[in-house]
Amino acid sequence: MLDRIRASMPALPPAEQRVAKLVLADPRSFASLPVAELAERAHVSKPTVVRFCRSVGYDGLADFKLKLAGSVNEGVPFVHRAVDEDDKPADLIVKVIDNAISALLKFRNDAASHAFERALDALATAGREGRRIEFYGVGNSGIVAQDAQHKFFRLGVNAVACSDGHVQVMSATMLRSGDCVVVISNSGRSRDLLDATEIARKKGATTVAITASGSPLAQKAHILLAADHPEDYDRYSPMVSRLLHLTIIDILTTGVALRMGEELRPMLQEIKRNLRLKRYSDAQ
Repeated sequence: MLDRIRASMPALPPAEQRVAKLVLADPRSFASLPVAELAERAHVSKPTVVRFCRSVGYDGLADFKLKLAGSVNEGVPFVHRAVDEDDKPADLIVKVIDNAISALLKFRNDAASHAFERALDALATAGREGRRIEFYGVGNSGIVAQDAQHKFFRLGVNAVACSDGHVQVMSATMLRSGDCVVVISNSGRSRDLLDATEIARKKGATTVAITASGSPLAQKAHILLAADHPEDYDRYSPMVSRLLHLTIIDILTTGVALRMGEELRPMLQEIKRNLRLKRYSDAQ
């Protein structure tokens, strides 16, 4: 919601921009203060405050303040950052989906295309040359690593997923120059992943990290695909982080498939044809 207000500011009249700045400066207070005090603090009239709320897509001040309070609360610890204890199912649907959409849109706007370019070049080269492509993750990130392996092996490349710390160390030790390893971590602080990444680097493999900017893992990898989001990994279940990581894997899979060229498509077509044979026949 706050990102939407920031994006809308240049198109607003000057008086409504002052209201927007007031919201962004202290959204919690804005959600609780009466309209008269809001107008006084923004140096505008009370109708201007209401017009601002409608200009950014809400029914009025009451609707705006209700949605604002929901977007800046601290959520339910260890469950979800966007929900409240007493939310009805209809509220859960809106809040969980809006939270995910907001994170995906922010990632789309912030993603560094040059980092993806480097990662795609490394992965596509490794795939074409028959080198090893490995995906490392632990816990929830280990599930994302398995999804990545499932997507990449369909491209006909030598793809492996490792979620056990000991196996990661052994596998990284066997890597060579030209191989590529993608390390996935929400916090970027898992000792197992940091150790495996360090070993892979020493062996000459290209290391790609899908993690938070500024984390220890981000600093160790050759290429950082930053997945930054407001979800506190110590406080909430991984929700938007998992969606961001899966989205990044989808981008990498699509980009590598395009780089490997048209010769890949007959194999993909044959895979689909053979999979159709595994389905139950249509009712006669």
